[in-house]
Amino acid sequence: MSMLRKSVMAMGLLGGALSLSACGSPVASTGKNSDTLNVVFLPSDSAKEEDAARKALTQEIHKATGKKVNVETTTDYNVAIQAIATGKAQIGLMGPDGYVQAHKQSKTVVPMVTYSGKSGTLKDAYYHSYIMVPKDQATKYKVNGKYSLKNIKGKRMSFVSNTSTSGFAIPAGAIKKAFNLKSTDDLSSGGKFFSKVLYGQSHQGSAVNLLKGDADVAAFDDMDLTQYGKFQNDATKAGAIFKINKDAPAPFTAVRGKESIAIAAYAVQNEPLVANTKTISKSDIEKIQKQLTSSSVTNNKLFFAPANAKVRGLFTKDGKTQFIKITDAWYKLTHDILGE
Repeated sequence: MSMLRKSVMAMGLLGGALSLSACGSPVASTGKNSDTLNVVFLPSDSAKEEDAARKALTQEIHKATGKKVNVETTTDYNVAIQAIATGKAQIGLMGPDGYVQAHKQSKTVVPMVTYSGKSGTLKDAYYHSYIMVPKDQATKYKVNGKYSLKNIKGKRMSFVSNTSTSGFAIPAGAIKKAFNLKSTDDLSSGGKFFSKVLYGQSHQGSAVNLLKGDADVAAFDDMDLTQYGKFQNDATKAGAIFKINKDAPAPFTAVRGKESIAIAAYAVQNEPLVANTKTISKSDIEKIQKQLTSSSVTNNKLFFAPANAKVRGLFTKDGKTQFIKITDAWYKLTHDILGE
């Protein structure tokens, strides 16, 4: 959600300031005056391949605030959303839908920065959500020579999580509109619209469900997949072909070289790094914003790595990609799409 990002935490570098909590386990709440900050990551950003990127982010937060930084990786989107909404985590790297949900639960959750588009501005700060099918099955999803959602009803569907923006909210909203459904409720479980519904719990997991043959159709984004494979043509519209690299690491080792085709593609606003202002001070937020928008971070490959980098960055470097300070107002489009 593009750009992509996003457990050995080099404790010695910060004199023990960094630690990694157990995957999905809760961390203790801290207040504005605490010397500790807790940072939560979504499942898609909790992969082992992103250890270095997570460490880089926590190091910059430590540099900006002088505080210890605890990292919480998760295997469930709801865990991350609840952590930031309740203040158990003061900072979180969220998808736009996750942010909107957390903000709805607590207005004290606000975005600090997002990453720019290729132009270095917010003008093109978007990634893409896809509804994909296996390449060898793609012709079954054409109507009058064009890719269509018409034939997905009754198929086995894989989403990311029912709280994922690009892995559920956006594609489910498009399906709801295409079939004139009253809500997306019938899309979330099998036996209603789809014969079976799977959840990959990450964009990578949803893609694997499709490519292994466990699902006929799958939703996932480009942001979380571009370091595992490459688009063979225009990635912004239906007909986009995505091929897994021949040397792709887990969880794609069993599906290396396989291809999928987008029968629909949707633009999604880039994800924010958010803060809960109830449990982190305005001063610390401003220090973090200043640090993350500095040239040293912009030029750090652990934040913005080339698509072919051996070590995964938090996001993929494309042109002038950099962090930009934002407020909730920038996410009006996402608020409107999700009706929040």
